[in-house]
This record gives sequence, structure tokens and C-alpha cells, in this order.
Amino acid sequence: MAKDLIKWSQLPSISSMQEEMNRMFDRFFRGGELTEFGMAGTWVPPIDLSETADKVTVKAEIPGMDPKEIDISIQGDTLIIKGEKKEEKEEKGKNYYRMERRYGSFSRSIDLPTSVDTNKIAAECKNGVLEITMQKKEEVKPKQISVKVG
Repeated sequence: MAKDLIKWSQLPSISSMQEEMNRMFDRFFRGGELTEFGMAGTWVPPIDLSETADKVTVKAEIPGMDPKEIDISIQGDTLIIKGEKKEEKEEKGKNYYRMERRYGSFSRSIDLPTSVDTNKIAAECKNGVLEITMQKKEEVKPKQISVKVG
């Protein structure tokens, strides 16, 4: 019976198990192989989503992309951003020793925290950041109610 026991020193450490679990979840949710610098063969622009009393704002980093090649749409309470970051022309005689920049098509579906007025949406691109501003529907905006003293 004693030889069925495993010494504690031979078991993986808690931190190495945590690291392996993190890698597993990253591969599962992002759908690709992890490399030292991110996902192999995929590119997804990171976003910021914020809300005020009147509007919802999404900012997406799209450096090196032509804003005209980005498709923005809303389906229900979901914002969809699609596009493609095209690889630069290959130069003959150029040898790459490292290629960390990502290229390819992407599609982001972002669940909005509240309903927005689809007639009041603006998109602007400045310094490689796409900013989409969506006004909230009137019925979801907070209303101030005054109390009468009688």
C-alpha cells in the first residue's frame, strides 16, 4: 500500500497547474494556438466599452486599417464590428526574423449594456482608434423626478 502513495515533491505545484489551466482556457475561448506573443494566425482588435447616462461608447484599436473597410452593424442589443487587416506587400529579398504583427479578417460581437437608438450612431476613426458612439433610447435614459412639497 505504501508504494501507491506519491510524494508531494513529485506533484505539480499549484502555480504550474494554474498556468496550465490559463493556457487551456485561452486556447478554448480564443480558438487557436498560443504563441509567445498571442494567438497564432488570428487578429482581433481590443475594445473598451463604456456607458454614461446618455450614451454607450465602444473604442476599438485598429492600427494600420482603412476605416472604409470596416463594417459596423447592430442586431438587437449586439454591436458587430467586422473587417480585415491586410498584410503589407511582400518585398523580395526581405528576410523576417520575427513577425509579431497580426493580419486577417475579424468579427467582434459586443453585447451592449442597454438598448440604443439605431438612428443615432456615429463612428469616427482617429490615430488608429475607432470610436463608435451610440445614443441610448429615450425610454432607457434615467429620468429625474422632483418631489413636490405640499
